[in-house]
Amino acid sequence: MNRFVLNLAYNGTRYHGWQIQNNAPTVQSEINHAINLIFQSEIQTIGCGRTDAGVHARDFYMHFDYDGDLPSNFVLRVNKLLSADICVFDVYRAPDNFNARFDALNRQYGYVISKVPNPFEQHLYWLMKRPLDLLIMNKACEILMSHTDFESFSKIHTEVNNFKCTIYEATWEQKGEKIFFRITANRFLRNMVRAIVGTLINVGLNKIDLIEFEKIIKAKKRSEAGESVPACGLFLNKVNYDMSALEKL
Repeated sequence: MNRFVLNLAYNGTRYHGWQIQNNAPTVQSEINHAINLIFQSEIQTIGCGRTDAGVHARDFYMHFDYDGDLPSNFVLRVNKLLSADICVFDVYRAPDNFNARFDALNRQYGYVISKVPNPFEQHLYWLMKRPLDLLIMNKACEILMSHTDFESFSKIHTEVNNFKCTIYEATWEQKGEKIFFRITANRFLRNMVRAIVGTLINVGLNKIDLIEFEKIIKAKKRSEAGESVPACGLFLNKVNYDMSALEKL
């Protein structure tokens, strides 16, 4: 049995997230359908994470096992079978013990806010016309990175052993009429990024100050943090691995 890895991207607007669900379109179900048509057999896939409904991915990895070699035009054939909002870029051969989910070294998410509406990108940002103080929001990001327990930003009733994450980067910047948030960590909790963004926006709107922001982190209560921002502006930007373990085909 050989293990293969696909690198892909998708616009998550019309999907109920990555993971297969009953009676709902998901990215994984589309990928599985395409691969199964090519191999004429049931192939089980494992993704690097579980993006929620409406969330996008610029850089997503998944692995599967197949008893044989892949055809040379495999990527082309898969893309022909997929909808236009999903695209496979590359395929790799991986060691038998490689796991797309657990072998990721870190992940980077991004959030996009637009100050003006754009009918051609309406599902790729959150429209917010109110002015934000990015300077104070970036100061709050420094506080965020000094902590490791993010229970206040985790969806409640989540089955995890702990709420500890190491955040390597968290920053806001404005380019033209768009505002971009970028955050990189060794792991993320469910709903964590959208809850962090919602709370940081409260800082930028001067609804809470930096002292209150840190109190929210220390409280370890989801009810203390801000509301989760809409999924449409959230992107999985990058998933990093030790690529020396993978052989590009």
